[in-house]
Amino acid sequence: MPTYSALTTLPGEDAAQALAAAMERMLPEPTGVGVFEIEDGSGLWEVGGYFLEPPDQVMLEVFAAAFGAKPFAVSELPEVDWVAHVRRELRPVDAGRFFVFGSHDADKVPRGRVPLQIEATVAFGTGHHGTTLGCLLAFDRMLTAGERPATVADIGCGTAVLAMAAAATLPEARVIASDIDRVAVDVAEANVAINGLQGRVECLEAAGVDHERIKAAAPFDLIFANILKGPLIELAPAISTHLATGGRAILSGLLSLQADSVAAAYVAAGLRLNSRDDIGEWSTLVLQRN
Repeated sequence: MPTYSALTTLPGEDAAQALAAAMERMLPEPTGVGVFEIEDGSGLWEVGGYFLEPPDQVMLEVFAAAFGAKPFAVSELPEVDWVAHVRRELRPVDAGRFFVFGSHDADKVPRGRVPLQIEATVAFGTGHHGTTLGCLLAFDRMLTAGERPATVADIGCGTAVLAMAAAATLPEARVIASDIDRVAVDVAEANVAINGLQGRVECLEAAGVDHERIKAAAPFDLIFANILKGPLIELAPAISTHLATGGRAILSGLLSLQADSVAAAYVAAGLRLNSRDDIGEWSTLVLQRN
C-alpha cells in the first residue's frame, strides 16, 4: 500500500505546533503528524504529515498560507520493509568493551566482550549513531578508570542500550531507564528481557526526571541523557540537582556546533566539564557535579 508525505518548514515552535494540530483534522486523515526543530540555528521547524491516500493539496496550500509556512512538498513514498532494510545495513558496533548487535549477528560476538543485543525498531539508540556510540565510549572510559557508580539513570532511554550497558557491568547498581514515549518504554522493556536483565533495569514513562521513582532514587552517581539540544539545556538544573556530589552526567544527542551552549548551561547549573568527544558531526560531553 503506498503512503504519502507532506512536509513543510516555518519559523517558531508555536506556529509549527498550531499547524500540526490543524493537519490532524484534515480529510483524508493523516496516519501521523510530526513536529521537529531543525537543529541548525535557523529557528525553523519542520512539520510533516503521513497519509494512506493522497492528501488534499488545496487544504495544504491554505494551511501554508495561514501559518506562514513554505509550500508543502508532497511525495509518494516507496513501499519498504524498513526493519529488514535496517537489519541488512546495520553491522555490529564496537564501543570499547561493549559489542552492540542484532539477533542476525549473534554468532559474531567476540569472546570477552559485553554483548548488548538491540533489535531494529522505531526507538532511537542502536549504537551506530555517533551520539549513542559516544556515550558508550565515555562510559567505557569511566569503567576503565575504576569508577563504579551505584545509581544510574538513563533519561530519554530509547532502546535502553545505555541503561543496559550500566546494568551489565555494574551488577550491584540500581539502574533506571526512562523515556517520554510509551513506545520507547515498551521497546526498552523488551530489550532488557532479550538481554536477560529483568529486575536489573527499571523502565519508566517520564518527562525528563519528573517521576516519583526517579526522585526517590536520587541522587545518582551517573546520569545518561542522549536526547536533543533543547531538552538538554532545559533539563540542566534538574539533572544537576539529581546528581550526587562528584556524580557525572554523560550527555549527547547534540551537534558539535551546539556543544558549547549545552556545556555552558550545565556549568551554570553547578557542573564542570570533564571531557568532550566528537564523532563526525556529533558531540558527547562528560560533566561532573562539584
